This record gives sequence, structure tokens and C-alpha cells, in this order.
Amino acid sequence: MTSAATAFTLAIFKPHLVKNPVAYGAVERLIESSGIRIVTRKQVHLTQPEAEQFYRDHQGKFFYRRLISLMTSGPLEVLVLSGENVVNRWRELMGPTKVFKAVYSNPECIRSLYGLTDTRNASHGSDSVASFLTEAALFFPNQEFPPNNTTTTTDNYESNGHHHQNTS
Repeated sequence: MTSAATAFTLAIFKPHLVKNPVAYGAVERLIESSGIRIVTRKQVHLTQPEAEQFYRDHQGKFFYRRLISLMTSGPLEVLVLSGENVVNRWRELMGPTKVFKAVYSNPECIRSLYGLTDTRNASHGSDSVASFLTEAALFFPNQEFPPNNTTTTTDNYESNGHHHQNTS
């Protein structure tokens, strides 16, 4: 397999982005125009234990309680994205975690345009394929995502009617 093989990543639109229909639509258009495919998606409202499980690697960090509070404050949109080198491509679209840095280093990225603070930075993305597998299991436990599959299109994995397919 080559590094250009189709892979998957998890994306989360944080509550303040989901609550803003203009920003939400703009981020969806950014994804579509980038050539990244939305495989499946769902809206969830995390409980505190679910948020703590998801962000367990950040436990003990100064921003942990604030992050848990944000992620349980309203509905999230959780998406599985696919495409060549999708982990890096999605992270590039999101931009730096720190909004202030994003504004100066990448003014057209999602976090620069729609992030409010370093915690309320609009979006989350898996940092590796291994992280994706762990994260996807929490949100999509009954769905399989074959790693580095170059022959299967993501259309085979569409799971609901919320996705409007970009056919271009």
C-alpha cells in the first residue's frame, strides 16, 4: 500500500459551530471543495462520562475541565471523512489548534474563520489512523472502516440520508 491510499479520519464539529448555521454550512462546503468525502455522520450530545472517555489523554491538563464542559454543552456533529492522506488534509483544513496562531499563520483555515478560543476552536480531527480507529469505535461502534483501501469507494459506506453527495 502507498501513502496515497484512501484512509479515514474522524472530524467533530464542536457545539458552537453546530449552533451557527452559516459557519456550519461554510465548513461543509470547505470539506466538499477539498475533495475529502463525508462517509457517514451523526449528531450526538455527549454525556460527561463520554466526553471524559473521549478526551482521557488530556486529563490533568489545564484546559481539560473547560474542554469537557464545552463538549457536553450542546450537540456535536461527528463525521467520518475519507480520501487520500485524509488525516493530514483534514488537519490542514482545520489549521492550528490555537486560534490566535491560526489567524496569523493560516487565515483561511476553519479554526481561524470559526474558532472563538483555543478550546472553542470549531473542530476536532484525529491525529493518526490509529487515533481514528479508537475514536470511531466510540461513535460508530457497529461500522467498519477498512484501512488503506484503494479499491473501495466511500459510497459503499454511506449510512444515512444526511449527506448530500458531491458528484463533481
